[in-house]
Amino acid sequence: MADFKLVISDAKGGKSFQKEVKSPQADVFMGKNISEKVSGDAIGLSGFELQITGGSDFCGFPMRSGILGVRKKISLLGGVGFKGGLPGERRRKTVCGHKINESIVQINLKVVKQGEKNLADFFEDKSKAEPQAA
Repeated sequence: MADFKLVISDAKGGKSFQKEVKSPQADVFMGKNISEKVSGDAIGLSGFELQITGGSDFCGFPMRSGILGVRKKISLLGGVGFKGGLPGERRRKTVCGHKINESIVQINLKVVKQGEKNLADFFEDKSKAEPQAA
């Protein structure tokens, strides 16, 4: 049984939205790789097409494309999983593979194809719609 926290970024609106999905909606993402496209209909975003840009596992290690396996220690010069330092500095860091599996907790997505409605309409905050009584 898979549970994921999705972070969906909308470049057009300049905002990102979070959504938690559980099985069977989350099973759509199992076995997918970074940069693969997923239909938004599977998670309740009709008309949208989303691209997987990354994620992180339950320990907080980031996903990195080109890495096979669940988790690996690699020597990094820059890029995902390594915040720079001195020019030419290398460090040994732990990163996750590019395939989504049961150890992944968060998946980052970006909107590739916009639906009929705005993305913000799906994530309206219901607490703002109803005023609080004092």
